Amino acid sequence: MSQKESERRNPTMPDGSEFLLGEFERTLDERFRVSIPAELAEPLTAESTDCILAKERPGCLSLWNAAKWQARLDDGVELVKQKMRAGKLQERVAEVQLLGRLLSTRHRPVSLAGRGRLLIPEGFREFLGVEPNGEVLVLGAAVCLELWRPAVWIKYLETRMPKFRKLFDRLSN
Repeated sequence: MSQKESERRNPTMPDGSEFLLGEFERTLDERFRVSIPAELAEPLTAESTDCILAKERPGCLSLWNAAKWQARLDDGVELVKQKMRAGKLQERVAEVQLLGRLLSTRHRPVSLAGRGRLLIPEGFREFLGVEPNGEVLVLGAAVCLELWRPAVWIKYLETRMPKFRKLFDRLSN
């Protein structure tokens, strides 16, 4: 596959220079703001402070570069629309409706304020499940950063860490 074909299929995959890594403990303040470490915020917002906050799984939110997120979302939505126009989804109306519902509530534009502060919007606060003055883990997830409720992160990590070596070997070979 040529580089151009690869870019068309997955235009938002970073080139590796933006590989976000790290684990940082933070406290959610009384206004539902969290300070994003500069090591993670700077590469994410190098071109613009505009970001997208997305609900990943209960207890976890992800923060993406807005332009990259939008390109990825637009590509996926356009494929679904093409299938609808071609009549390929007529028997899957319930699934299309579910996709629409989830797209309507899954993500929201946000921007990082001074010193990398992120305000967690209403609706996302409940999904994250952390009260004001509660602890939040800020993690680099290679292509985005994630905010985790600590207990949920530990549970997730316990199930995934045993598979780390195979995953690393598969992706690095």
